[in-house]
Amino acid sequence: MTSVFFPPIKAFAHCDGLDGPVVQAAEKALKSGDVKLVLIWVQKRDEPEIQTAFQKTLTVRKLNPQAQELADRYFFETLVRLHRAGEGASYTGLHPANRDLGLAISAADKALEEGKIEPLSKLLTHAMATGLDERFNETLARKKFSTDDVTAGRKYIKDYVEFVHYVERLYESASNAAEGHYAEGQVPRAHKD
Repeated sequence: MTSVFFPPIKAFAHCDGLDGPVVQAAEKALKSGDVKLVLIWVQKRDEPEIQTAFQKTLTVRKLNPQAQELADRYFFETLVRLHRAGEGASYTGLHPANRDLGLAISAADKALEEGKIEPLSKLLTHAMATGLDERFNETLARKKFSTDDVTAGRKYIKDYVEFVHYVERLYESASNAAEGHYAEGQVPRAHKD
């Protein structure tokens, strides 16, 4: 029996970056004094903690520039931590601005900014088709092996299992609602075949 190890998919959350949308919202909230600008980023149950942290931050940041920097950082960390918890994700700290998040996140943000899905759709379709073609062709090339060649048979099975699991992951990703932000008690809508 051949076991196949699939490494975890590298997922980048840009909500925990200093230039991410959560911190950008926090900066606007602190500048305007309007906590409602950040409440959308947390679950309702976390509103009191955010409101308390916001008020403390507004008070402390008035003391001097160093206090403002420290208070802002405290507020950013609190907001991002609670936002991540609401997604069911762990908090690993604030990450530097301008880190490489890959093409998909940038393309998703740009699509929403511009109101155009086509470039994002092309990017995803191309990546999927390329990955599918490569795995299919590798598997197909190994399919014809002599029944006397157990090693070649195992190589085929390894490729076969990887190909089928890749297809399964693609289908599941495309068919199911993404994990993340749902209102409390809200059930994500399911994709119907």
